[in-house]
Amino acid sequence: MKTFWIRTVSAIVYVILFLGTMFSGVFTGNLQVGVLIFGAFLLFVTVGCSFEFLRMVGRQEAHPSQLLAYLFAVVGFLLLGIPSLMGLNVALFGYMVVFYCLFALSVIVQLWQHSEQPFREAAYTLVPLLYIAVPLALMLTLLQDRGPLVLLMVVAMVWVNDSGAYIGGSLFGRHKMWPRHSPGKTWEGTAFGMLVAILFAVFAGPAVSTIAWPHWLVLALICSIVGTLGDLVESMLKRSVGVKDSGSIMPGHGGFLDRFDSLLIIMPFVYFYLTVTDPDNAFFLILQLFF
Repeated sequence: MKTFWIRTVSAIVYVILFLGTMFSGVFTGNLQVGVLIFGAFLLFVTVGCSFEFLRMVGRQEAHPSQLLAYLFAVVGFLLLGIPSLMGLNVALFGYMVVFYCLFALSVIVQLWQHSEQPFREAAYTLVPLLYIAVPLALMLTLLQDRGPLVLLMVVAMVWVNDSGAYIGGSLFGRHKMWPRHSPGKTWEGTAFGMLVAILFAVFAGPAVSTIAWPHWLVLALICSIVGTLGDLVESMLKRSVGVKDSGSIMPGHGGFLDRFDSLLIIMPFVYFYLTVTDPDNAFFLILQLFF
């Protein structure tokens, strides 16, 4: 019973912090201030996830440059998050140049590290940037572009899918989905979670936004399929280093990565889909030339 209450209180605090900062612009009556508050929260999560990742790979006797890893994650988050916050239009080419320079720097610094596997260490140095900072920065950009209700729907679809998969697996689960990485997941539970997420999305999505239900159907599929794979990716990481949870910031629920694993993977896909299907976006106009 004590464990139940610890998990419950921990979950309530997490939801209040997450949704409270997400809707802080509504509460304060200033959307720009709200984006700043949510951005500060996501930056904190970025650092926390990076800390957990670097600590886990350290169990494999990997020695990435921790200073550079934190620096790249923070710079990457700000690089992607601040332009949208300030209403700036930064060319994709500029991002590519900066990210390449960060990659080159992560390799160059290995000249002084005396590592037997320098490119492995350089790759681990970049993971917090690509796996953590970029998706969370896109989450901030999505809040700025689409508002808190659309972002809430994306997060809710992930939560509904996870809850549905757990309930469906408990009731109907027979066939293991991926026992090597997550023995508890079943195909029946995954299918049930996807069905519940789709029903939730096509009915609730159009009620809180101008996005039509067919797009919510696609977004629900993205959140269900890619989100489940994102959860498996983090499980694979934890099993490879022999830990049950990525951290202990949330008693009874694990660490930052345990809470954000699915969102980290789905966010680039969600953002890309919403971008290319936006009639006011250049990507949409380019697609019309071919289809």
